[in-house]
Amino acid sequence: MNWYLKAFKQYADFSGRARRKEFWMFFLFNMLFTYGTMLLAIVLDIPQLMFLTLIYVLASLIPGIAVGVRRMHDIGKSGWFILIPYYNLYLLCCDSQFDDNEYGPNPKATEDAALQKV
Repeated sequence: MNWYLKAFKQYADFSGRARRKEFWMFFLFNMLFTYGTMLLAIVLDIPQLMFLTLIYVLASLIPGIAVGVRRMHDIGKSGWFILIPYYNLYLLCCDSQFDDNEYGPNPKATEDAALQKV
């Protein structure tokens, strides 16, 4: 859940890098909430929930694009690669560049170093 909230805290931050875990946890919680509220709206026959789902989807659009762009940066690609169908899915599943790149330090290495100091 922290990864999901982190994506919303960096609402329109298209710079830097995002780990695979951050992207996929945002994707997972986003899909669970979206489809969960849609299913509830259909089962309980409450059309207002569909409106709530629409508002949520629109509100999470920019954070979703931003975390996707940061994920592309993590593997050393430009954020524009998120627009290439199918190839972007392959890139989203790739491991991050081990060293620092032009988009910033490796977030995985930063967390690993912090854990080793403890």
